[in-house]
Amino acid sequence: MNWKNIAFDWNQVRAFLAAAEEGSLSAAARALKQTQPTLSRQVTSLEDTLGVTLFERGHRNLQLTEAGLELLEYARTMAEAANNISLAACGQSQTIEGRVRITATEMFATYYLPSMLRKLRELAPGIVIEVVASDLVRDLIRREADIAIRHAQPNQPDLIARRLGSLRGRIYAAKRLLDEVGVPREFGDLENQDFIGIEDTESLIENLAGQGLNLRIEQFKAFAGSGNCMLQLIREGLGFGFLPMDTGKLFNELVCVLPEQFDPEIPVWLVSHRELYTSRRIRTVFDFIAQELQGLTE
Repeated sequence: MNWKNIAFDWNQVRAFLAAAEEGSLSAAARALKQTQPTLSRQVTSLEDTLGVTLFERGHRNLQLTEAGLELLEYARTMAEAANNISLAACGQSQTIEGRVRITATEMFATYYLPSMLRKLRELAPGIVIEVVASDLVRDLIRREADIAIRHAQPNQPDLIARRLGSLRGRIYAAKRLLDEVGVPREFGDLENQDFIGIEDTESLIENLAGQGLNLRIEQFKAFAGSGNCMLQLIREGLGFGFLPMDTGKLFNELVCVLPEQFDPEIPVWLVSHRELYTSRRIRTVFDFIAQELQGLTE
């Protein structure tokens, strides 16, 4: 190893990578929890150390130079190696204190996790839980979370996943909406009704057709990229919508319609990184949530 050639600071490389990935110095600074001037100085220092210009100046959005593009892949490789060091170190930790980050959909994080975490506090008061409520799939390998509750099986070989069972999907409508349009008795009664859509409503329509429910995109009069927002739109009577049965039952103003005809499974997977699973605190949280979800999804 020629140590003399490694004259730059990893923090400067990290600043460069964040700026390239986030697209601006301000966004990179937010991602790294730094000030923009500090991050800008780190990028400039890296350029001075390496003797190259990494970004074109004077553009609203950062643009990589040819040298920057060439070095970007090496920076990503370094970041992956640094991430693996953190994973290995965290995996060896046997303390039952510390932070564990759990990610789940907005709806699941809002209506299912809190009661579980109250019980976990009694079991392991030294563990600090951070809930990442997002309908986007977080990358466990990049440490965006330690544990994920997902509704699809992950296909990355570095992840471990345990299927814990299924929730049941249902069609719900507000009582005020049913007072206006009547209670449907069969799928055909829904062919001219309004529905609440999601971001990928076309895929939703395709999946519903597989359940025997044929809807048209024109029937979706409101859309929500958030599960909790979708729930509120349904509660306000803006259209029929699709919810997990256990969530819909929480609200007296909602009525489940056609439960015998529409009864799809919503699989529940608990996922973590293989190395993190050797950490006592993360294993404690993983096993506890698995036990709680097993009772919920049986």
